[in-house]
Amino acid sequence: MKHRFIFAILMSLVLTFFMSAWVTFINVGFIDNFIDYWMSAWILAWPAAGVISFVCGPRAHQLAHEISKKF
Repeated sequence: MKHRFIFAILMSLVLTFFMSAWVTFINVGFIDNFIDYWMSAWILAWPAAGVISFVCGPRAHQLAHEISKKF
């Protein structure tokens, strides 16, 4: 359980960090206060992604395993 929790935190951190940068860039471009917009988006996204990753991660892992067996 500890491993699952740590993995969810780290994976959601990395994914939301880069995805929020990308989506912020798409929405506003590289403007003067880009970092402020990016960090605001990231701070909002990370907790949600962490919970989603923790809750949905085991099922996604199981589904990936089932799909990989077929190919």
